[in-house]
Amino acid sequence: MQSLGRRYVLYVNRFYRRTGSLWEGRYKSSVVNAEDYLLACQRYIELNPVRANMVNDPGQYRWSSYRHNGLQMSDNRLTPHLLYLGLGKTAEARCAAYRDLFRPQLDAAAAEDIRAALRLGMPLGNERFAEAVCQKLGIRRNTGQRGRPVKEKEVVASALPGQTDFGF
Repeated sequence: MQSLGRRYVLYVNRFYRRTGSLWEGRYKSSVVNAEDYLLACQRYIELNPVRANMVNDPGQYRWSSYRHNGLQMSDNRLTPHLLYLGLGKTAEARCAAYRDLFRPQLDAAAAEDIRAALRLGMPLGNERFAEAVCQKLGIRRNTGQRGRPVKEKEVVASALPGQTDFGF
């Protein structure tokens, strides 16, 4: 089986002119505070095929839940979130309200927050939510900068040329 898997990866990589494993860097996730970001995340995801110039409208993408949420095309594989159900009392009202969410552009700050949370694997939500999730999972909230920490000024100053008193 292992040999078959390796050969299949080679075949796919040659066919699609790519490198690496099949799932390398493809799937990312983040815990999302539904009240603050769920509908923004849905918009972000459902607009990905539009941003990638695969379609002109999210409803044209065959695999998008927009067809169910905004165009009322039934899909029994989907379970609507309570926030989506709260958009209207009837299916027609919910679909109309959902389509209205797509009229303005997705806020650039919200899109960057989503990208950053995915890139860093951090929770997406308000400060209180993010802090609570980080504490519960035992992860640091602030990821800090890469590399070695910068030396303190006193240590650097004591090593300057011409300095003869090293405190020995």
